[in-house]
Amino acid sequence: MNPFPKLLENCLIDTKHVESAAIFVAKTGDVTAASNFTVCPEQTQVFLNAFKQVNLTRQRGLKCRNKHYTCVRADRHSIYTKCEGHGLILVRTALYVIVATYSQSMYPSICVEAVEKLAEYLREKGN
Repeated sequence: MNPFPKLLENCLIDTKHVESAAIFVAKTGDVTAASNFTVCPEQTQVFLNAFKQVNLTRQRGLKCRNKHYTCVRADRHSIYTKCEGHGLILVRTALYVIVATYSQSMYPSICVEAVEKLAEYLREKGN
């Protein structure tokens, strides 16, 4: 049984500060779970390239769902972006990338904290 849908719901969506989320395999881009988030192969490739080209990501930001997100922070493990009160958070572990969004009515810091905690949990499990 795939544990990721339940992890997304319990660790992210249930905080009420994550609007949508997905987890995909870092090497292949295959989506393992999603909640209120549709991720096509082209979009997962954009996300993966963002980690490969962190300096470029800092300069140019990211495009997702026909919105351009300005980069707030980018390093080899985490990318935080924002667009008109909305945000897109990406966190990478050895095997997976977690993507989460927040809306204007949500606290970005709680969204970031929830995604980072889930990533830490996956790292502890060897993922």
